[in-house]
Amino acid sequence: MRIDVLTLFPEMFASPLNFSIVKRAQQRGLVQIALSNIRDFAKSSYNKVDDSPYGGGAGMVLMCQPVFDCLESVQKQDSNSGRVILLTPQGRKFDQQLAKELSAEKRIILIAGHYEGFDERIRIGTGAEEVSIGDYVLSGGELPAMVIIDAIVRLLPDALGDEDSAANDSFSDGLLEYPQYTRPEEFKGLKVPDVLLSGNHKEIDKWRKQQALEKTEKQRPDLLDKHKKSEK
Repeated sequence: MRIDVLTLFPEMFASPLNFSIVKRAQQRGLVQIALSNIRDFAKSSYNKVDDSPYGGGAGMVLMCQPVFDCLESVQKQDSNSGRVILLTPQGRKFDQQLAKELSAEKRIILIAGHYEGFDERIRIGTGAEEVSIGDYVLSGGELPAMVIIDAIVRLLPDALGDEDSAANDSFSDGLLEYPQYTRPEEFKGLKVPDVLLSGNHKEIDKWRKQQALEKTEKQRPDLLDKHKKSEK
């Protein structure tokens, strides 16, 4: 898989892309992650990439030309032009289902904006999908890009080593994950549930399913409603 990121601040990705699962996935050839600086394609003086909005208002808006030229250059680097995603607060909310969907792609291109937002013609002209990681506003699209990359890469075959790890994650089946325990059996008076020590895998699976349902009902009842509908 190839993931391209178009950004004004490629330096921000140095640490997240060079540790843990994402680093190992790159080393093993499971994913190629390429960063492109939008500012490199600016044609105005001082490499200007933003300007004040028509009609007035606060903030600065990312200009069309640098983004379009950067995207066109990046798309030419591979025979697969890629699935283009614009990271904006107005987009489809990113969730585990979308992460699975994107992990099946051969190539995705993430466009991380900054300042007050994108010139609307960037969305229209590129045909990009809009994706948001939540109902809040950040300084730019770099952090959402990092979140999406991490969520996608861990779903790639062989990225985790144990395929069951991702299968049992929260949201993988629409529910929150069941409680997990490890040694010692007792810590500060808190004991591991007896069923997990029983060796009875049928009962353990039953307990985990029940715990996942109870936790979801308590903490995220909205997810439980969706789960019930999907089960039906």
